[in-house]
Amino acid sequence: MAVTIEKVSFEYDGIPVLKDISFEVQEGKFTVLLGKNGSGKSTLLRLIAGLLPLKTGRIEILGQDLHRLSLSQRAKLIGYLPQFHTPIFPFTVEEVVLTGRASYVFSTPSRRDQEKAAQAITEVGIESLKKRAYTELSGGERQLVMIARVLAQEPRVILLDEPLSHLDLANQARFLGLIKNLTGIGMTILAVLHDPNAAFLSGDHFVFLKNGRVQEVEEGQAPWDAELLSAVYGTPLKAVPYGDRSLIVAF
Repeated sequence: MAVTIEKVSFEYDGIPVLKDISFEVQEGKFTVLLGKNGSGKSTLLRLIAGLLPLKTGRIEILGQDLHRLSLSQRAKLIGYLPQFHTPIFPFTVEEVVLTGRASYVFSTPSRRDQEKAAQAITEVGIESLKKRAYTELSGGERQLVMIARVLAQEPRVILLDEPLSHLDLANQARFLGLIKNLTGIGMTILAVLHDPNAAFLSGDHFVFLKNGRVQEVEEGQAPWDAELLSAVYGTPLKAVPYGDRSLIVAF
């Protein structure tokens, strides 16, 4: 398994956020975390990224205990894209993407580092932005730059927190196509998505969180089952058949 979560719990200032979370993420697949706002999805992703202290439970990345890995080792295994990123210095786009190579650079970026950054910029389709100052970009453009930065890092597992939130429809489609290409070459993607329809149209596996716990899918129950999703989101939902899956609408 690419990621193994065992009995993970977490609290902020004595208030439980995650309660005895256990699940596995298959290697080379696109797994999506779904649930209401405040259900613990982003907190869980930050724990897997090693950005929050794990006091209860265990997290393994490709069979290795996350908290036995050095920062450099983590950076070569895990790429993390947060929901929000606040720019500080007016670096160019290509300079921002190149910082994704930090775990490989000992003094100055090598030719390989430059090539990997350029390749990531091309993969995301932002060549026209590479000389622009990152601070001058729109929210959607910045999101694409940060995706390229993660790709330049060459991790084996990519963690994405609401990656579609600032993207227009065309760039959402481009991004989901990029994920399909990445999993097609063996990359593992774990993402928090706000829209269950985007998840069901593109995801391979789904993990549902409700009140800080994993909402189990019953045997024989589809992830897009209206009864399941109504329980997860706490509101009546209807499933509309679409191909071999379903789209979800409120009523």
